Amino acid sequence: MTRPFRLLAASGTPYLFLLPGLVILGALLSVPLYKVVEYSLYDNVIVERNPTFVGLQNYREILGDPGYWTAGWNTLLFTVGSVAGHMIVGIGLALLVNADIHPRARTFFRSMLVLPWIFTAVVVALNWQLLLNPFGLVNYLLEGAGLISEPLDWLGNPDLAMWSLLLISTWRGYPFIMVSFLSGLQTVPRELYEAADIDGAGFWHKFWHVTLPQLKPVIFGVALLDLIWTFQLFPLVWLTTGGGPGRATEVLSTLTFRLAFVDFEFAQAATVAVSILIISAAFTVLYLRNEARRL
Repeated sequence: MTRPFRLLAASGTPYLFLLPGLVILGALLSVPLYKVVEYSLYDNVIVERNPTFVGLQNYREILGDPGYWTAGWNTLLFTVGSVAGHMIVGIGLALLVNADIHPRARTFFRSMLVLPWIFTAVVVALNWQLLLNPFGLVNYLLEGAGLISEPLDWLGNPDLAMWSLLLISTWRGYPFIMVSFLSGLQTVPRELYEAADIDGAGFWHKFWHVTLPQLKPVIFGVALLDLIWTFQLFPLVWLTTGGGPGRATEVLSTLTFRLAFVDFEFAQAATVAVSILIISAAFTVLYLRNEARRL
């Protein structure tokens, strides 16, 4: 065997070991994706023994359905509100736990503040349902403080349900942002803060003119990643409100589940799922381009 072939064999051996896993992973990803796209082109698959090919008719029906646009608007509101809440709370807490305090105290607070990210969606949903029900702790504290005169049904009132869901989502998702920004803060040169101190800059001046510019790539990348995750979020919404009351918190992911497993309109559900895929893919392309620029 000549030297080039030996080099090729040596360099290709690791990829041969990875090949079975890559093939299995590729099949697990590509086959369901293909079937969902295929189902969206037929008239109610699975339920019908011989479904009829209808092309883009399902897409025209979905785009003409007011319920789809209501879920789309709720998805936009939920996604933007959640990401904004994650960013504000996450950055604020990252600055606090990055402060010069006793190392043991800093470790304690970092460990406690990351706990919401560890809990599963089921645990988070059940606990917040107990807290926000009319006889829960939140109403008890607000009544005791004189802020409300009677208990509120936070998750059962159409005017309050989305805001309550945003609160829950913010509490659940801020640790990821906090940890990401905390790691970014560790890379900001101390000399920049020392120079700002010499110039007499206060906390906010240092934050706006030193911290944020240094963390701009991290902010954009983390925000896009959080946007992709939140846009597709299903378990927390479904387990907390089920998309209700009415359609007050119905998002595209819960609409897909409801069409498929409540109404048994599998073709319509597949069509909504494809629309989620297209929008998520657009965000993913933006994220990958941002990461490529950082390298």
